[in-house]
Amino acid sequence: MDDFGKVKNEYGAEQITVLRGLEPVRKRPGMYIGSTDTHGLHHLINEIVDNSIDEALAGYCDNVLVELNKDGSCSVTDNGRGIPTGINKEEGKSAVELVLTKLHAGGKFGEGGYKISGGLHGVGLSCVNALSEWLEVEVKQNGNLYKQVYNRGIPQRDLAIVGTANSTGTKVTFMPDDTIFETTTFEYDVVRKRLRELAFLNKGITITIKDHRDNKEETFHYEGGIVEFVTEMNEGKQTIIKKPIYINTTTKDKKGEIEIAFQYNDGYNEIIHGYANNINTVEGGTHIEGFKKALYKVINEYGHKLKILKDNDKLSSDDVREGITAIVSVKLQEPQFEGQTKTKLGNSYMQTEVNNAVCDLFGMYLEENPEEARSLILRSVTAQKAREAAQAARTMARRKGALESSTLPGKLADCTEKDPKLCEIYIVEGDSAGGTAKQCRDRRFQAILPLRGKILNVEKARLNHVLGNEEIKSMITAFGGGVGDEFDPSKLRYDKIICMTDADVDGAHIRILLLTFFYRYMPGLIEGGHVYSAMPPLYKLQKGKQVVYCYSEDEKAKKVAEMGNKGLDVQRYKGLGEMDKEQLWETTMNPEHRGLIQIQMNDAIEADKIFTLLMGDAPELRRKFIEENAKLVEDLDI
Repeated sequence: MDDFGKVKNEYGAEQITVLRGLEPVRKRPGMYIGSTDTHGLHHLINEIVDNSIDEALAGYCDNVLVELNKDGSCSVTDNGRGIPTGINKEEGKSAVELVLTKLHAGGKFGEGGYKISGGLHGVGLSCVNALSEWLEVEVKQNGNLYKQVYNRGIPQRDLAIVGTANSTGTKVTFMPDDTIFETTTFEYDVVRKRLRELAFLNKGITITIKDHRDNKEETFHYEGGIVEFVTEMNEGKQTIIKKPIYINTTTKDKKGEIEIAFQYNDGYNEIIHGYANNINTVEGGTHIEGFKKALYKVINEYGHKLKILKDNDKLSSDDVREGITAIVSVKLQEPQFEGQTKTKLGNSYMQTEVNNAVCDLFGMYLEENPEEARSLILRSVTAQKAREAAQAARTMARRKGALESSTLPGKLADCTEKDPKLCEIYIVEGDSAGGTAKQCRDRRFQAILPLRGKILNVEKARLNHVLGNEEIKSMITAFGGGVGDEFDPSKLRYDKIICMTDADVDGAHIRILLLTFFYRYMPGLIEGGHVYSAMPPLYKLQKGKQVVYCYSEDEKAKKVAEMGNKGLDVQRYKGLGEMDKEQLWETTMNPEHRGLIQIQMNDAIEADKIFTLLMGDAPELRRKFIEENAKLVEDLDI
């Protein structure tokens, strides 16, 4: 490798190393792509795109196109060098065929191919091929257009020249095998999220997604890279540091890269996202540990230098990270990921490398920007005082038994079942609806906790104020899993936590307040799939003895047309309290008939942005969001 940015152009048939065959993939697909549900399905696209990004990392690709086709297939096209088309002497087959039919056949093994790469340890294309009903690969190389077709991983003919080409690149089109996957329908938003993320992480590259099913198209290109990433995440927040601090350097051996962008805002939440070779390390790892240690060291040292901190005073690691938004992206040779899920980076040297880089460059930034440095340190001191107050509030609450599961809130109507996996709790808006829910529930496994009015907006409050709110204390006590960094999902008293609010604007607001609280202080609830939203009906249609409940305007219109208008009584439910106990049970609480929406957190970054926008201090952004999404709620009864 000449330098980090570009490898020598030694990427031909002889650089393709074969380790073993392909058959195990179809027998045990979960071992190779994680699952055969929607996550595994979308992983197929990621694997092909990762190959294109590897070409970009090597300096040979700057344009990627992903197309969701009308027939259900997907195409990924790049302008890289193209998969090698020459014949591998050892195997007697084209390198294209080897890459597509042999596990661990690729340029990511041995010398002369890729120095830095993501992907599923090099098994990407072969796995996609094995799990596709059919796959077509087209390669532009040497002035020729090559093509080969496969059915369920089996080549239908040799790689052949089918035309001419005046550029280079690869196009892979595949149809996922419906005998393998639970669903074969690609979701635009899922694909979009990953492509946008890759565009941020690889500045200068252009990535386009086209959905031919409904004529949607977006292009992502960020010259600012992760600096723009941080700026967007902080949209709607008051920032303490005017522009994101940007660090971009190579490792000591010149074989890896460290790229970091971070900025502080006046919020109370810490947002740090780590990446290694473009892979989101959701469980952190050595690069994140190095970053956190450096923040702790630099801010404490500068605090003492400015005499804001006394000799024996020290800010905690949590104090110096309050309000931070950061992206820590590293690229390295032979990354070590703990476990098989690639969620935690394990290369120990990366902790030292990141720590040294941040200490040097962040320290220099504070020296050059004394006013911002003082504001940042004073903010951390305030965070320390709030943390101490929160700890005191937590201790006092425990002393009084307010957060212990042995002293459950008086308004909680608990269930008799003791196995948490069989239990569920309804968080109900208002005493009236709560009373009705208590009357109609199945008390064996359904608990009811009524809330009075709207709970505290935790987006604008620190933990000490959160713990002082009676409604929030009731939920913490009832759930049993704790709160904040002490949250323990194994101690939860219920498997399902169901938000049941009125089907109106106030009900939607209360639901958002609840979800904001869960997201900020009990994210494990959402991550573990414990949070649901009940779906009370909007309308009751009655004609004689025939009764029909409708849950949307479209459903109502359809049913009205079917039943006719003559003698039809249409009742609009504006609140849960308008239903009697039999109606509430039958429509909203009976497990055999009810509808529940599970709240998921597939995109934590987007979730954080939405919560900040909806519950933060930027009304102009909130208005813009509502205007842009008005059609989604145009039928809401205001």
